[in-house]
Amino acid sequence: MIGKLRGVVDSFGEDFVILDVNGVGYIVHCSSRTLQRLSRVGELASLAIETQMREDSLRLFGFSTEADRDWFKLLQSVQGVGAKVALAVQGILEASELAAAIAFQDKAAIARASGVGPKLAARIVAELKDKAPAAGGAEVHLQAAEGASGQAAPTAVTDAISALVTLGYGRPQAAAAVAASVAALGEGAATAELIRRGLKELSQ
Repeated sequence: MIGKLRGVVDSFGEDFVILDVNGVGYIVHCSSRTLQRLSRVGELASLAIETQMREDSLRLFGFSTEADRDWFKLLQSVQGVGAKVALAVQGILEASELAAAIAFQDKAAIARASGVGPKLAARIVAELKDKAPAAGGAEVHLQAAEGASGQAAPTAVTDAISALVTLGYGRPQAAAAVAASVAALGEGAATAELIRRGLKELSQ
């Protein structure tokens, strides 16, 4: 299995790049966002790779970061989401944005992707709510809880997350629950309110 490729960008297609690695041209399918970030033709590029083998084919999918690759695999764990839809979602949302959309149960953000209708978007945010990859987990949800101001998370938020962790929940799940609680109750919510709401979120 191929986990990473580093080579020279040979050419681009609509949804793929051909990466020349020591004279061998690998066709690597990527999201539109990943393709935009790649080097120009003739320059070096490095991609984290997910290899998918079928009876009659072998396809390579490339990502700027391992976190993106983790989300690609996770998205496909949802019924109705294949590689094409997963890449479409990643084409409009970065890993942190995707994690925040799921934490806030923001179906509309997911539904902006091509091939994702309201029902599928609802299924994605519901099924992935407690399954954020480690690289897109607690830190990302904590950032989401901070709100648009970009300031440090209020003490109530960090205290609520710590309380849920003390109760035995994983930090990524606790942070996601508190982020969703902040969205529902407002940024001025007290620690006790966030804990109660967070427990409710975690019990769903």
